[in-house]
Amino acid sequence: QVQLVESGGGLVQSGGSLRLSCAASGNIFNILSMAWYRQAPGKQRELVAAITKGGATNYADSVKGRFTISRDNANNTVYLQMNSLKPEDTAVYYCNWRRSGPDYWGQGTQVTVSS
Repeated sequence: QVQLVESGGGLVQSGGSLRLSCAASGNIFNILSMAWYRQAPGKQRELVAAITKGGATNYADSVKGRFTISRDNANNTVYLQMNSLKPEDTAVYYCNWRRSGPDYWGQGTQVTVSS
């Protein structure tokens, strides 16, 4: 049984930083990429950042230059470093592991940025 556990969310002031982590347990295999999504109240879930098996990254335009995705394959963990946070970054953040079968998803962690 595979489980993705997220941590690192919280309340910060505008301009502050947070680092999210997503650690996987169980038998992980056939992973093609890892990613972070977010969903704000009343809005659709959107892709924030992704990293491929080969290490290539891509980001939503709204977070480029502020967020960085990274991974630690030895510990089955993916991170999202978030700097210069803005109120519009407020959302529930979900980690995602894409594979040849159904994707793995974390439980979500709340990020709230105050003005």
